Amino acid sequence: MIRTMRRLRARPGCEHAVESAWRAVAEQIGELAGNLLRQLLRDAGDGRSFVVVTEWADDSALRDYEIGPVAARFAAAVRPLCEEPAPDSYRVMRDPGDEAPGIFVEVSVTVPAARLAAFTRGYAEVKARMAGVPGYLREDLLHEPGSDIFHIFAEWRGEAEFFRWIDNPAHAQEEAGPIASFLRTDFRRRLFHLATHPTREASTGREIDVHTTTDVLIVGAGPTGLTAAVELARRGIECRVIEKLTTPPGQADKAIGIHCRTMEIWAEQGIVRDAMDAGIWLTGNMVFVNGVQTHRMSWELPELPYAHLGLPQYETERILTERLATLGVRPQRGVELVTFIQDDDGVLATLARAAGGGGETVRAKYLVGCDGAHSKVRELLGLTFLGGLGRFPQLFMLGDVDVDWDMPEGHLLRFMHSTDGRMDGMLVCVPLRGESRYRIATLAPPRFFAQTGGAEAPPGFSEELAAPTLADVQAALDQLAPPGTRASNLRWSSVFRISHGIVDRYRDGRVFVAGDAAHLHPPAGGQGMNTGIQDSWNLAWKLALAVRGIAAPGLLDSYEAERRPEGEEIVGRAVRMAFTDELDREDLKRQFLQEMSMLLSYSDSPLVGESVSPPDALAADAPKPGDRAPDAGGLHRRGVGHPLRLRDLTCGTRHTLLLYADGSADEAAVAAVEKVCAEVRELASGELDAYLLASPDASVPAMLNPPVVRDTAGEFRAAYGVTGTALYLIRPDGHVGFRSQPLDADALRKNLQLVFGGAK
Repeated sequence: MIRTMRRLRARPGCEHAVESAWRAVAEQIGELAGNLLRQLLRDAGDGRSFVVVTEWADDSALRDYEIGPVAARFAAAVRPLCEEPAPDSYRVMRDPGDEAPGIFVEVSVTVPAARLAAFTRGYAEVKARMAGVPGYLREDLLHEPGSDIFHIFAEWRGEAEFFRWIDNPAHAQEEAGPIASFLRTDFRRRLFHLATHPTREASTGREIDVHTTTDVLIVGAGPTGLTAAVELARRGIECRVIEKLTTPPGQADKAIGIHCRTMEIWAEQGIVRDAMDAGIWLTGNMVFVNGVQTHRMSWELPELPYAHLGLPQYETERILTERLATLGVRPQRGVELVTFIQDDDGVLATLARAAGGGGETVRAKYLVGCDGAHSKVRELLGLTFLGGLGRFPQLFMLGDVDVDWDMPEGHLLRFMHSTDGRMDGMLVCVPLRGESRYRIATLAPPRFFAQTGGAEAPPGFSEELAAPTLADVQAALDQLAPPGTRASNLRWSSVFRISHGIVDRYRDGRVFVAGDAAHLHPPAGGQGMNTGIQDSWNLAWKLALAVRGIAAPGLLDSYEAERRPEGEEIVGRAVRMAFTDELDREDLKRQFLQEMSMLLSYSDSPLVGESVSPPDALAADAPKPGDRAPDAGGLHRRGVGHPLRLRDLTCGTRHTLLLYADGSADEAAVAAVEKVCAEVRELASGELDAYLLASPDASVPAMLNPPVVRDTAGEFRAAYGVTGTALYLIRPDGHVGFRSQPLDADALRKNLQLVFGGAK
C-alpha cells in the first residue's frame, strides 16, 4: 500500500470552493483501479489549509492517477483557489518497511461536539509537552470536514525512538495525559515510512513528480502565444502561458503593420478599438528607385472592413495581455521551458524560473510552442527547416527617429537603388505614432559586417557592439531619401540579419509550433507577426474541441494541412519581394489584398466541402469552401431597432449555420429546417448556432428554432450568390466550412463529422 498527502492552502474566501472542487472528483478517484482511500482533511489550526489524502494498492495505480485526467481536473480546479504550494507540500509514504528511517504516525480519534472545547485545550498542551520527547519532530491536527473525526499526524526521526516512547507506560500521563480520555476508546493508530516517490524511479522516462497541471501549456508570450491563450480562455479551456523574458518589451523593435484580417480577428476578441486608439492608419505606399517614383497606391480601399494599422509590437502585446487578464490568465514571466516528454495522454514539461527561482514540472494535455525565432520547442522536437534555414548575406539596421521631409503622411515609403539592374541599396520608412516619427530599416554600415565577420547576428546584437548612431541613419537617408531629408531624435536602434525558412512539420503528437517557431520571414510586407496570429486563430478552436473530447480524430491534423501551405507561400513571397521594386506585379490591389490575408483560403483543407447541384448553381464569385466568409449588412431581426450585420450572427466561439430561403423556396424544405438544426446541434455537442436568413418575400412558417433574420437589403443574397434554398456553415475562425444549394442535410452531417467525430 502507498499513501500520498498533499497540502493545499486556500486563498482567503476560497475555502468552500476548495471543498466543492474535491467533492466533484472524489467519487471519480474512488472508481480508479487500485484506489483504497481518498479524503480531504482540514488543518484544525489553520482553517485555510487542507490535506488531500489518497491510498493506492501499488506504485502503478498511483502513477496512473497522477498522470491521468482526474488528477489533472482537480489540479486545474484548485489552482486559482490556492496559494503557491510549498516545496515540501507533497509526501509519499508506505506501510512500515525498511525504505527510510523516518516514520509517520497517524492517530485517528472521535471527538463528540460536546467535548470539542476540552479536546482542543488538551491537545494544545500535549503538543507543547511533546516538543521535549527524543526523536519527535513535528505533528499536525487534521479534521474530516462535516464529521467528529480528528487525525493526529506526527513525524518521528525513527521507528525505534517512537516505540521506546510508546512502550513507556509513563508517557500516557507525562505527555498524552490531557487527551488520554479520548484515546482510551474508539481510536486507531497507523504507521508509515517516508518513501521515495514512485514516479521518480527511472523506468519509462515519463514518470516525474508533477507539480501542476493544465489543459494547454503555451510557451511564449508574444502575439502568437497571447492570441492562442485568449482564444482558449474564451472557450473556458485552462491554459498556462510562460515567457522566458522577465519583463515585456518596451520599444518598437519588432513588427509594426497590422493587417486587415488581423483587425477582424481583434474585433472578434474585443480589442480592435484599443488597437485603433493606440495606433495610426497606414494609408498607402510609395516606391522610389534611383530617386524616381515608380508607383504610388492608396491602401484606403472602401471594400475593406479595416484599413492597414500601424502599431508597434510592444503595444500589441500590451493590449493582448490586458485582454487575457480579463479572462483570468496572466503570463508567467521569467519562466523557461527546459525540456518535455510526451505520451498518448499528454505532455510533461520541465520548467525553470529565472535567477535561481527553482523549477517545476507541468502536466498538460497539449503544448504549443510560440517561442519565436530561437524556439526551444522547435529544438526539442528536432524540427528542421525544409531546405535549410536561409539567411540574407547583408546585415540590416533599424532605427526609431524623427524625419523632416516633404512626404505624404501615413505612407510606407520604400527607396531603392539599382546598379546595372541589380538592387544594391534599400531604405524602408514606416510611420509611427507621433509627429514626423518613423521606423527606418536599411542596410547596416559596413563596419558591423566587418566586426562580425559575417557571422549570425545573435539576440541583443546591438548590446554587444555599438548600436547604430544617428549619423548612420542620416547617411542612409542622404544616399537614398529625397535631398534635404534630415533625421533627429534617435530613440532606439539595432542591427539584425534576415533569416527565412519553414519547418518540416507543424505538429508532433500533442505538441505544436506556431508563429516564428514554425516560419521565419523577411520583414517585407510585415508578414511574420500577422501570420503567427493567424496560426493561433486557426489552431485554438480545434485544440479547445480536442481538450473537451468532442473533436474528430483528424481535426488537429488539419492545423498543419491548412496553415503550413499558407506559411510556405508567405515565406516564399516575402523572400521574392525583399529586394524588388514590385514593378513586376501587374495587379497591385490584388497584391495588397493578398498581403492583408483577405484572399486567404483553405480550399485544399480536408475539413471543407460542398454539395451544389447543378455545379454552377451558386454564383461564380460566391465564397467557396475554405474561403474567408465575407460580411453583409442590411439584415433585420424582429425586435431589433437597427440593421444587423452578418458578423453579429457569426461572431463568437462556435460554428454558425446560415440557412437561406427566398420566395421560390419549397415550403416543405423550409419547414424541415427546424429538425435539421436540432439534429446538427446535437451532432456538434451544442457547439453550433443556426439562423434562417430569409428574403423579404420568403414564406416562413412560425418556428421558434432557428431564429429568423430577414435579408432585407439583399446583401447576403448578393455576397453569397444564393437562390431558392441554400446553406453556408461558417467555422469559428470565419472561414466557410461547408456550403450547399439546395439544402443537403446529409452532406452537412458528413462534413460536421470531420470536426465533431468525437462527440457522443
